[in-house]
Amino acid sequence: MTAATAAQSAQSAQSGERATLGEFFLRAPAVGPALALVVAVAVFSIATDTFLNLDNLSLVVQQSLVVGTLALGQTLIILTAGIDLSNAAAMVLGTLLMAKLLAGGVTGIFALLLGIIATALLSTVTGALVTRIKLPPFIVTLGMLTMLTATAKLVAGGQGVRIDDGLLTWLGTRRYLFGGIPVTYGMTLALLMFVGMWYALTKTAWGKHVYAVGNAPESARLSGIKVNRTVLSVYVVAGVIFGIAAWQALGRVPNADPNAYQLGNLDSITAVVLGGTSLFGGRGSVLGTMLGALVVAVLRSGLTQLGVDALYQDVATGALVIAAVVVDRLARRQR
Repeated sequence: MTAATAAQSAQSAQSGERATLGEFFLRAPAVGPALALVVAVAVFSIATDTFLNLDNLSLVVQQSLVVGTLALGQTLIILTAGIDLSNAAAMVLGTLLMAKLLAGGVTGIFALLLGIIATALLSTVTGALVTRIKLPPFIVTLGMLTMLTATAKLVAGGQGVRIDDGLLTWLGTRRYLFGGIPVTYGMTLALLMFVGMWYALTKTAWGKHVYAVGNAPESARLSGIKVNRTVLSVYVVAGVIFGIAAWQALGRVPNADPNAYQLGNLDSITAVVLGGTSLFGGRGSVLGTMLGALVVAVLRSGLTQLGVDALYQDVATGALVIAAVVVDRLARRQR
């Protein structure tokens, strides 16, 4: 074998190795956020004395619940190459509707159900505008964000509404596993939701249709998939999830505040992007989203314990999002 032939063989082997590695990350987009989470936990565990405390770890998970639940619904929409800028505003409006209904004499269970139905209807309207009138999701949800934010303030009259119902605050109830690990019912519900959505996306025809529509809508249509119906169903399911996020929020803080979670929409997008879901649709996983939400919570908690100003925390989070989008773009080019 000549030196040139040997060099070409070595180059081919190296290219094959890079391709194999690239394919691995394309097939398993959750690997990146998992590694980022492990690195972040390790760094903050070394840098602080309190990060690995069980109470602190439980608090980190609790802080990720609302954004993580919003991000679960956001994941479905982004998988279809859409986006929802109004999810947090719909959630806040849901908390206020639940609180107002409760104050008006409605029982907790009906207040909860009506709040979830309201967020589902709002997302249904958004989905109808996107699928029937063919409006861009960004523009539709931007308009919905403005309207829902104003509506929430009108409903609340500019003031928060205190919640004292046991059911509406039940998700914040804390229990201790094995005598010392603090766990809330909200954590359990979030885990069940992520597992359920993972199953729906990976084991059902509906889930395969969602990925197909996000990856190539015209090809999906030609293969017999009802594209508009699939996208509309995604918005409806996401709306139900946003209503459950409102329940999670009341479990965290028993007060419906019209000014709460003003950056919740961006935080949910951050979690989705960091979790490896492509903003161009058709690629991603709910496992990655869960890890992305935890990465954001760990980053904020660790930096707070290190005394880093909240503005610098936002800078670091924004840089992570840009890096994640760049990685996704490069991965799609390689594919």
